[in-house]
Amino acid sequence: MALSKQNVTEALRGVAGGDGKDLASRLLWVSACDTYASVKLQRGAEREEMARAARAAFGAVEKMAAGEGTRVDSLIVEFVDDGGSVVQTERFGGLNQAKMAKGNEAGMEMPGRAAGSESRPAPAPQAQGHTPIGGLKPTPQGGAETLPGVKHIIAVGAGKGGVGKSTVALNLAVGLARRGLAVGLLDGDIYGPSMPTMLGLESLETVVHEGQLQPFVTHGIKCMTIGKLVAPDKPLIWRGPMAHGAFKQLTEQTRWGELDYLIIDLPPGTGDVSLSMAQMLKVTGAVVVCTPQKVAQDDAWRAAKMFQQLGVPVLGVVENMSYFVGDDGKVYDIFGRGGAEHMAQKLGVPFLGAVPITMALRANSDKGDPTANYTGEDRAGTELREKLEGLVRNLEGQVALASMKLGQERPTLRVS
Repeated sequence: MALSKQNVTEALRGVAGGDGKDLASRLLWVSACDTYASVKLQRGAEREEMARAARAAFGAVEKMAAGEGTRVDSLIVEFVDDGGSVVQTERFGGLNQAKMAKGNEAGMEMPGRAAGSESRPAPAPQAQGHTPIGGLKPTPQGGAETLPGVKHIIAVGAGKGGVGKSTVALNLAVGLARRGLAVGLLDGDIYGPSMPTMLGLESLETVVHEGQLQPFVTHGIKCMTIGKLVAPDKPLIWRGPMAHGAFKQLTEQTRWGELDYLIIDLPPGTGDVSLSMAQMLKVTGAVVVCTPQKVAQDDAWRAAKMFQQLGVPVLGVVENMSYFVGDDGKVYDIFGRGGAEHMAQKLGVPFLGAVPITMALRANSDKGDPTANYTGEDRAGTELREKLEGLVRNLEGQVALASMKLGQERPTLRVS
């Protein structure tokens, strides 16, 4: 049995934290996956008191794990102040004392060990032999679950960074909402979240009610992002299990309510989060974002094949930065238009549309006003609006077809 948020939380109940409160009452956040766990606790008065509380937490979790026939390979205990900043971190794991001694004799600082901490550092996962990527057999979509209240889940991915995947995901969400639909946007790029800037969330506070995150409501959509749960300048350096735990928490512990669409902005590439999503959620389909250049097409091809291998239908390809439109309406093919459409044809998947670059699109993204992309009146603004609206219509059409294939919807005939 693997560690879970529930059994880690229960393990901390009744465990003294050194300040008269049990650790569960100081618990602010917990994540768990397989034999890895991480918790955040309210800070204590003194450094040594927090270190003792962390050791007590590890002992309780380790005892619970042993009783359930599993183990704890890593436990990270973070203490945070009232502003949410981490003031002390204690790490525990199964690294044996011989390796610790060897590292100390060599004058090395052991990985993950905080200066002055008495905690045992977390070990690297034990090697089980190399498994080729092509031999990976992920959990099929047939075993994934639907998200309560959410009708369609759309993943937006890309084979590489810098192609404007987040821009496309955000404008799809806003465009669908402008058509009268209930839309949520999950910023699943847990390594480089963009939505705090692109939606102008900097001044908004995160709210937790009855143990669930309340999504931010702005520009007609609901949004949740890891960027509002950590300090803005904190680098997000997580191993695979921790990335899985963070994505799982954002998805399952956010009170989305009833949604027609949940758009998930995935990290670039074909890594942990995409696999976690496919294992956890029943996805209606995926949108692959690509720029016209050949180097971007190569990576987008791999992303499309990843979705197909995971059992997620590819709804289509979007060519972002297809061309540049100046404020005077003059068009420049900076990257060579049409490459992504050609790739979609070779893949045998729909081409959803091309999105141009405009000066206003860049400015609206920087100032957190995506709605303005749909209200431009000059020549460049009109071009951008028409392309985005066409993209949204094409996506809706592909979602309807995918839903019929899955048996979620049936075609209707109206006679007038």
